[in-house]
Amino acid sequence: MSKKMVWHKVLENKTELPEGRVMTVTAGHKGICLTHFEGKFHALDNKCPHQGGPLGEGSIENGLLRCPWHGWDYHPCTGLAPGFDDGGVPVYALKEEGDVLFVGLEEEVEHEKTISDLMVQTMINWGVSKVFGMVGHSNLGFADAMRRQEEKGNLTFYGIRHEGAAAFACSAYGKLTGKPAACFTIAGPGATNLYTGLWDARVDRAPVLALTGQVATQVVGTGNFQEVDLVQAFSTVAAFNHRVQKDSKHAELMSLAIKHAILERNVAHLTFPDEVQETKAVENSAAGSPEGRMGELQVSPSEHSIEQAVALLEKSSRPVIIVGHGARFHMDQILKFAESCNAPVLTTFKGKGLVSDNHPLGCGVLGRSGTPIASWFMNECDLLLVLGASFSNHTGITDHKPTIQVDFDPLALGKFHKIDVPVLGEISATMKILKEQLAGKMDAVDQRPEIAERWRIWKEEKAQRLQEDHGNGVSSIAVFDALNRLSPDNSVMCVDVGNNAYSFGRYFESKNHHFLMSGYLGSIGFALPAAMGAYAAVGDNRPVIAVAGDGGFCQYLAEVTTLVKYQMPVKIIVLNNNELGKISKEQRAGELDVWQTSLTNPNFSEYALSCGAWSARVQSRDGLDQAMKELFEVDGPGLIEVLTDSALI
Repeated sequence: MSKKMVWHKVLENKTELPEGRVMTVTAGHKGICLTHFEGKFHALDNKCPHQGGPLGEGSIENGLLRCPWHGWDYHPCTGLAPGFDDGGVPVYALKEEGDVLFVGLEEEVEHEKTISDLMVQTMINWGVSKVFGMVGHSNLGFADAMRRQEEKGNLTFYGIRHEGAAAFACSAYGKLTGKPAACFTIAGPGATNLYTGLWDARVDRAPVLALTGQVATQVVGTGNFQEVDLVQAFSTVAAFNHRVQKDSKHAELMSLAIKHAILERNVAHLTFPDEVQETKAVENSAAGSPEGRMGELQVSPSEHSIEQAVALLEKSSRPVIIVGHGARFHMDQILKFAESCNAPVLTTFKGKGLVSDNHPLGCGVLGRSGTPIASWFMNECDLLLVLGASFSNHTGITDHKPTIQVDFDPLALGKFHKIDVPVLGEISATMKILKEQLAGKMDAVDQRPEIAERWRIWKEEKAQRLQEDHGNGVSSIAVFDALNRLSPDNSVMCVDVGNNAYSFGRYFESKNHHFLMSGYLGSIGFALPAAMGAYAAVGDNRPVIAVAGDGGFCQYLAEVTTLVKYQMPVKIIVLNNNELGKISKEQRAGELDVWQTSLTNPNFSEYALSCGAWSARVQSRDGLDQAMKELFEVDGPGLIEVLTDSALI
């Protein structure tokens, strides 16, 4: 039985195609080469059978249609190739109704499930529904599978301007939620552009799923255009790293990739050769799901380690708790324990905001980006209880105090020096056990009055610093004082690298905020793409703020257009001192000449405005409050550029 013919309008006015010319049009999903030759219009298949060249971009020369890629010739009416009995391209029915041209095609068959469909459905079943990436020629089959899911409302795709931003966005998403988002690129340069953001995720223990296209298997090893051995290239950054093949166990491969990302808090990478993506899936093949694939993660510590920890805590009169980024999903139990024994709670810089600075036991950040309050209580304590922190040099946790360390990663315990009591276990479960076993047994000093006094002293010091003004721009402390007073209390704050980050850690007082940063990698340029990842995680439920210096902001400047395209209401605060200020400071500290740290910047406010975002430029402290108030009242994306004094950090 013949299939139904469907007529597609392809040209509104045939005068748009002059005699002797060709053009590309689309009929349904079919690419068509329209020709106008010897007074008649014809419709040919747009793909040259040689290597798929677009015939509609070719030309009619000496009465023949010439492919623009390699010069193969076809008759512009019949599609036949001169000199070849069976050579040529298909010709389709065409009709004219006045000036309008229609092409007739057989009714499209219903879409058959592909390998990409199966793997995208598996991805969604596992909860991976946010994708950042760029569609290109070597990932089109997988992209089409994601398009179908997005049309059903099961997936959200954010098209970025640079693949590095996609990886950073996914890293931030993983840090905030503990769950993976996916970054998606073509082969070759698209895939290699992911590398920095994926390393940020790996070293900060954030789950990420990286999906890359790949050149067709038949040309691998021939030096094909954009050919890179991506499995080898990703071998150092990905904990799970495989090439998808036609006969792979496709649902299982995607399931294992996501399972590794979640449980190892790491990067998982799958690469898809071009021809695999649109291959039909095995009949009746089922998508994978997490059901029955992961156990409960509430792993309790050993009885012996609990006994040792309890013995130390019972003797302590001034215990102090230090929480790091690894404790971010366990703060309810941690604070219950802290309140039961009056223990001050300090955080690492990566853990900023895990306890509010308004909490009577909160002491702010410890270390180079921290407050004198935190360092005071660490130095005055008689016991440290360290939870989910890594003892980095930046934080400066002392090794001269008796220490209990709790972590669910056995390699993190005692990583740099001997720990008195290393406790392997999930933090929430451990804190609950310790609280129960120590009930009524601790005689710790109530340090709340001392904490309040130390905050009073520090706030007086900050107030004095706030008055400093050299007339060379706004001080960083003034920026963060205004941000502290005027920003929404429940914002997700994404911070870049540089002096802006040091000042932020020191001067901004957390309330119900969450903070995201490039911790161990310390990668400049993190803030803006991280804010996109944060928005994908929280949507319109919480404000998202990006704080960046001029050096970091310029790294992913084009992503302002991404904010505008998707109307992400991210608020950006750029501290512009026309300098890589942190590097200048390090050069001076090393008794070196300041060299090559000056920057030539655009007017960031005008740039943001040209992209379609709201913006303002602040050149003195007098205009700071008003600009910031307006920024947080704007519905969509907005930016404040503050001209700052690099000497006042």
